[in-house]
This record gives sequence, C-alpha cells and structure tokens, in this order.
Amino acid sequence: MAVAKKMSMKQRYAALTRDLDWAPSYVDEDVLFPHTRFEGIKVHDWSKWEDPFRLTVDAYYKYQAEKDKRLYAVIDSFAQSQGHLSVSDAKYLNSMKLFLQGVTPIEYAANRHFSYLARHYNGPGPRFAALCQSVDELRHTQTEAHTLSAYNRYYSGFHSWPKQFDRVWYLSVPKSFIEDAMSAGPFEFLIAVSFSFEYLLTNLLFVPFMSGASFNGDVPTMTFGFSAQSDESRHMTLGLEAIKFLLEQDEGNVPIIQEWIDKWFWRGYRLVSLIAAMLDYMLPKKVMSWKESFELYFEEQMLEGLFKDLEFYGIRPPRHVEQAVAEKEHYAHQAYWTLYNFSYAAGFTTTIPDQEHLDWLSAQYPDTFDKYYRPRWDKAARIAEDGGRFFNTGLPQLCQVCQLPMLFTEKDAPDTLVQRSAVHEGERYHFCSDGCEWIFGREPEKYVQAWLPVHQVLQGNCGGPTLPEVLDWYGFQDGDSGEYLGSADHTNWVQWHTNEPARS
Repeated sequence: MAVAKKMSMKQRYAALTRDLDWAPSYVDEDVLFPHTRFEGIKVHDWSKWEDPFRLTVDAYYKYQAEKDKRLYAVIDSFAQSQGHLSVSDAKYLNSMKLFLQGVTPIEYAANRHFSYLARHYNGPGPRFAALCQSVDELRHTQTEAHTLSAYNRYYSGFHSWPKQFDRVWYLSVPKSFIEDAMSAGPFEFLIAVSFSFEYLLTNLLFVPFMSGASFNGDVPTMTFGFSAQSDESRHMTLGLEAIKFLLEQDEGNVPIIQEWIDKWFWRGYRLVSLIAAMLDYMLPKKVMSWKESFELYFEEQMLEGLFKDLEFYGIRPPRHVEQAVAEKEHYAHQAYWTLYNFSYAAGFTTTIPDQEHLDWLSAQYPDTFDKYYRPRWDKAARIAEDGGRFFNTGLPQLCQVCQLPMLFTEKDAPDTLVQRSAVHEGERYHFCSDGCEWIFGREPEKYVQAWLPVHQVLQGNCGGPTLPEVLDWYGFQDGDSGEYLGSADHTNWVQWHTNEPARS
C-alpha cells in the first residue's frame, strides 16, 4: 500500500486556497466577473499572481487572535491603572482624536470594498488576498475604536466619530479620498489603496503616529500600532505584488497604471497634510519633523529605491512629485495654521506653540521657519495675551479635488497662495495645486459632483443657516473644539495632576 506523500507548506496552502477555485461551466466568465474589463487592463494568466498572504484562513485567525489577546490585556491594564494620566499631556490626545475621526473610518471603508473585490476578481489569488485584507481592515477598525474608547470616559472629542466622518469639513478630505477610490474600478482601487497609499505613504501615516504614541506614553495606541504592523507589512507586499503582476501581464497596462500612480500619489499626499500637522505641532514630545519623515520614508525609500526598480517596467516617479519635495519646508506649518484658525469648528483643540516648541521648529526648518512662520506665531501669541485669541469664522474656498482649503503656496513663492482653476461645461472650478487641477482634467464629470462642505453650509444643508446649528449637526459637544488652554481637557488635566485650578 502506497503512503501518501506529505505536502509541503506551500502545497498545503495552495490546496486550501487556490485549489478551491473552479472554472464556471454554465455562466460565461465575463458575466461572472463583470468589473475587470472596462478599465482597459489586460490579464492573461491569473495564476501568475504571487500571494503576499501566505496563511490559510484557519491559521490566519489563530495568528490574529493571539495578537488580540496581547492587545486587550494591555488595554485592560491601562484602564485599571488610570494609565491615561501617564501620557505626556492632554493636548497630545488631539492627535489621537484626529486619527480616530479621519483614519479609522477609512479602514472600515477599505474593509467593505476589499470584501466586495474578494468576490469580483477573476483569479483565486487576488480574491483570497482581498479577503484577507478585508478582515485585516475590519480588525484594525475594531482595535482602534476599542483602544481609543478608553479615553472617551475622560476627554472630549472621542465620541460620534462615524457621524463626524460623514459631516465635518476637514474630514471630507479623507472621506473624499476613500470614496474616490471605491467608486473607481477594481484595478484602480488596488493602485489607489494597496500601492499608492499602503506602499508609498503608509510609513508617513502609521510609523509617525505609533512612534508618537510611544514617545508620549500612550501604551495602548502604541500596542495596537505594533499589532497592526505585521498586517501593514502584508498590505505593502500586496501593493507591490499587485503593481508588478499587472505590469508583467501586458505592456498595454503600463500607461494606464502610470496615470493611476500619478493621480493617487497626489491624492494620498494631500491627505497626509493632516499627518504633517500632527507631527510638527500636536505631539508634546516630538518624534521627528514632517521634513525628516518625508525625506526618510518617501524621498530615500521610494524615490531613490522603489521607483528606481520600477524603471525596468517603464514606470517613472509620480507626476508632480517635485512639488511635494519643494513643499516639505512649508507643508506642516501651513496645514496646522489653518487648523488653528478653524478649530472652533473641529473635533479637537489647538494652541500656540510655546517657546521651546518654536525653537525646535526653528532647528528643524532653519531656512524657512524663522523667516515665514515664527513671526506669525509670535503675533498670534501677542493677540492671545491681550485676550483676543482669534478664530477665522469665515468659510474658506476649497479645492474641488482634495477638498482642503486653499492654503498652500507657490513652489517658489511661499508668501503667495496657489490659485488654479478650470472651466467645465460653463462652470468654473478651483484647485489648490497643479496636481489637483490635472486630476480634475482627467475626470471632470467625477469631481464636479464633489460634496464640498463650504458649499453645503451655504446652501443650508448642514443643519441650518447659523454656526451653532452647523456645529450641532456636526455632533460636537462642549469642550470638543477651540482653544486648548482653558478647555475642559486642559482644566481637568491640571487639576488631576496638581489639584489646582487651571489658568488659561
């Protein structure tokens, strides 16, 4: 009697994933998979897909369960020991509010769309990869919400984040990004999320946030960051595999993918302007500046590394990348100044950097900060000292594509705001950059439908015609917004640590 040969791990993996696939016999393949043709992408052999998720479903869940056990043990211990009092300062939590409001809903949206794609890719390899990533994204949504919910008991701004993602003005930036990707085709979504965001930009998002949590004593956030890192590594591998698979399948795919890289680099780059503001202004204990982060994780690792490798396939660095490089001296300062001006209508508080913070910024940006931005903060401090802490209560002009206020300046003129516009079917539309104008020009019929918060407020579609009605419609509560000094969070923080009343 012959003894069956024991299968290798690779063979067992294939048997439990790809070998469960079958060829349809009573439905035409174009009917069964209707979404993988219209973008113009040609795939000749789906079996060439190399799987980044080398786990069976059973092994995957066991692996993730072990990570969850460790994470929830940390969360429980932190809560029981009143660990929230050990973070560097209550104002640090503003960065976590921004993360919960803007990043966690993107993770959930990605979960939904990868679940959809797990049914609609022709090949079993990418279908299984999409399935695994959908579960990853759902797990991240849950662990982030559970981790940060512990702060909701003591601090403002951690409630109602799903509602705020759908309504609040600055959250239309991440919302428009993910909805733009979800309304694209299945291959463009892969380039948008798995390649451009997960591979090109994820280090600019997750590494600074989680390092910031560690530096500032936020043990639960640091732990869920570490728990997610192995998942993010797989997601980055999926992004790289996706682009190489598509480029190797047919030469005709190259120009299509190049345009998607151009588009989604710029869309993702504009999204991480919120991360730039967090890095330079919202962490009491600093990790690295936005400029350092951009130079390390994008210029060195991507421009000098990844795109040199992709030259083999005919892929060049993203269009408008030189603009991003030029903006690194100014990006964070311009983004945070806007948040400072409009934080009365935000789900977090802002404040003027103190002298130690300003000196750190001067050291990080020796060629530009003292010239362009320190005088601005010095003037704001003088106004605040006289009791006139100001907010800009006007409604800013928004970019039609990225939906950020028109806050960025010309590459060679940091004191001149970028103003670009284009006419489509008799209507003029405005943009914050050449990149956003170019994206609009490719698909104007898509972006003319953008839900721009300022336009909606002016049309009375955001709760009513007055500011209090709009803020109520946003779901804000007392203490969520405005100036940090003298806020409920600041007052409580000082009292918890000194038993003395706080002074604004």
